[in-house]
Amino acid sequence: MVQVATAPAAPLDRAALRTALDAFHEAGMYGAHSTVRDGSARWRGATGFADIDTRQPMRADMEHRIGSITKTFTAVAVLQQSARGRIDLDAPIGRYLPELVPGERGRQVTVRMLLNHTSGIGDYVLPAFPGILEDPGKALDANRFRHIEPEELVRLGLAAPAAAPLGKHAYSNTNYILAGLLLEKVTGQDAEAYITRNVIRRAGLKHTYFPASAKLSGPHPKMYESFFGLIEPARDYSEYDMSWAWTVGAMVSTPSDLATFYRLLLSGKLLGAAELREMKTTVPAYDPPAGEEVRMRYGLGLYTLRLPSGGWYWGHDGGVFGAGTWALSTEDGRRQATIAYNLMKYQRYEEDGTPKPDPVTNALVAYMDRALGAPARVGKAPQDLKAVPFAHATVTPRQLGFRAAAR
Repeated sequence: MVQVATAPAAPLDRAALRTALDAFHEAGMYGAHSTVRDGSARWRGATGFADIDTRQPMRADMEHRIGSITKTFTAVAVLQQSARGRIDLDAPIGRYLPELVPGERGRQVTVRMLLNHTSGIGDYVLPAFPGILEDPGKALDANRFRHIEPEELVRLGLAAPAAAPLGKHAYSNTNYILAGLLLEKVTGQDAEAYITRNVIRRAGLKHTYFPASAKLSGPHPKMYESFFGLIEPARDYSEYDMSWAWTVGAMVSTPSDLATFYRLLLSGKLLGAAELREMKTTVPAYDPPAGEEVRMRYGLGLYTLRLPSGGWYWGHDGGVFGAGTWALSTEDGRRQATIAYNLMKYQRYEEDGTPKPDPVTNALVAYMDRALGAPARVGKAPQDLKAVPFAHATVTPRQLGFRAAAR
């Protein structure tokens, strides 16, 4: 496990948090809501709009689709079963799911490789949405109420081009569909039901759940997808059948619940010490340019990330169509910052693929750095902010062949 250190955080400054969150909206984000906790102190805030047509304001208590933050919950469930001796992290997945992952791949890919994305297995997302690269709005609309079984998602992922050589980190959602099916195999229970009983309820979370239908059950904002300008105006996809994301990214939560979850997890309340050590054993999340250090390392459903202030934090981010979420915590679980926002793939590119200035991401990173205790002056150098990596990527500009020029 790589040890990371973070300087003591500045005290929670509510006025500075309000200013930084509003700056995220002013930079171009439709709306956002956030929770910041430092010991017993807590701040909740909201900015912008939950509905850009009616101008309904965003509220701090709204529910939100959390995308790939679901992976942390799934990994906790798998590690619980590891602690009980039902799952060997270094056993081949073919031992548990021989019909789904047969042959050499089933013998070579271990459970650990699924959880830290070093399996090399390709991602299923593009083949699950036919035509998404040619006409994303049409493809997303056509699949809004389509139910997809997890076994079909695995077949699509296994048939896709390899994400990377075996043993090298390459983020692939197929890994966590397999993790969900593994849970079902060893527990004999529905994976969503198991995670709900043994992770969500154990953490005492009141507004976190797998949706039973395409609709969210509680108050929530509309969630707008721009697809790098290919869907214009941005379209609301808050109502969507999330079977395509399942144990990868289907969950709904609130910033407050997520702050509680990561606090309990990192303070050792949800896993034993041995399992938490396994979760925090990381690999480099990408190959940095020559002379630069890696700013993100990925563990088992959990990553550690260095923000522009120099502090290292643990957590995950998530992005599904229209909804983005980011949750980070200090290693000791004392301080958390979580944010949810309702416009995705807002970035713009030149025809040749050169990224245009991105004040929205700059403001997002500056807010999270400030929320985790960085001095107010930190987060104003665009070159520093753009260097912060993110885990989630349903579809990237590169896959689109850089067609998504600004309108």
